[in-house]
Amino acid sequence: MSALGDDELSLVLKWVYDQNDRKSFSQVCKQWLRVEGLTRLSIRVLEPDLIPVFLPRFPNLLFFETQVFISNPHLEFVAKTCPKLQILNLNLKKTLEEFEELDGNSGFEDVGNDGISALANGCPNLSKVLLRKRKNVANFAVISLAKLCRNLTTLDLGRCNLVDDRAVEAIGCSNSIRVLNFEACSLITDHGLAVLATGYISKTLKKLVLAECDRITDSGVSMLKHICCLEELNLAECGPKITDSGGLAVSSLSSLKKLNLGWLINLSDVTVIAIANNCVKLVSIDLTGCELVTGVGVRAFGNHGSLEYLVLASCYNICMNDLSIVVRCQSLRDIVLDKGLRMWIPMPMQVHIGKFCQLHWR
Repeated sequence: MSALGDDELSLVLKWVYDQNDRKSFSQVCKQWLRVEGLTRLSIRVLEPDLIPVFLPRFPNLLFFETQVFISNPHLEFVAKTCPKLQILNLNLKKTLEEFEELDGNSGFEDVGNDGISALANGCPNLSKVLLRKRKNVANFAVISLAKLCRNLTTLDLGRCNLVDDRAVEAIGCSNSIRVLNFEACSLITDHGLAVLATGYISKTLKKLVLAECDRITDSGVSMLKHICCLEELNLAECGPKITDSGGLAVSSLSSLKKLNLGWLINLSDVTVIAIANNCVKLVSIDLTGCELVTGVGVRAFGNHGSLEYLVLASCYNICMNDLSIVVRCQSLRDIVLDKGLRMWIPMPMQVHIGKFCQLHWR
């Protein structure tokens, strides 16, 4: 029997999904080791310092992930070695400060503009880039990604504190991004939101996270109504400058399916009623900590046709009669109430609610 060629071995490996089995395959001989490397599509790196040693064996990677610190030179090496990358997950598990506190890892220079820009230049097929908590990532890196990665659909910049409106201006010119996360990017202002609402991205964006962006106001939020296909919006903890004026603008987004308005303390029943009446596709809404919201607003969801998940934690102006009306919503599956109300709601009422949906306490 003649020896199997590289092509035949590659076909066999397409049916081997378990990583341990692939490892065993690669240990048979040098040929099998080489073929396994050439057919590997994903990798998760635990020790970035070893990248120059092992990465050249995997030139066809499509997915690269590491949750630990990685330097600019290491990412530059990744860009040169794996030009076919499509998904880059660099979401940091812990922040630099947390690592320093735990194991004295001070003085380490985490990836920043140079490394990300090298990837944008070397891996033009990137479609999903996750950079959460990478504190050194700033405008230049984001602008490079927006301009050079034409297939980019998902960009997570959560807690990248150096990102501001200049980066948003470049993102606004993208006609491919569908998912955008700016959580805790506190330098973003109403100008940035206006760019998103009027740029090419307004035709493609489906999910937008602005949680903890506390410089935005009603003026910027009101512009979001121009994002015609937005399905998910998170404005949690964006501060007191968002009132019913912005809330009413949000209610005009008829395409919304998931909405988080947690801790927007100046939103009232006016906003909630408008959302219940206008956002007919809404599946989930989080009103945690919206202290001006009362039973009058919550009752508006009683006849909603698609709502499945309703969060009312830290909402104290709601009584049993209000809840009995809300659970008439036939699509409702889960309702979350503040645990402080548990002792005030009689057990028969809790049982009654449980007949219609799952009752959770927070």
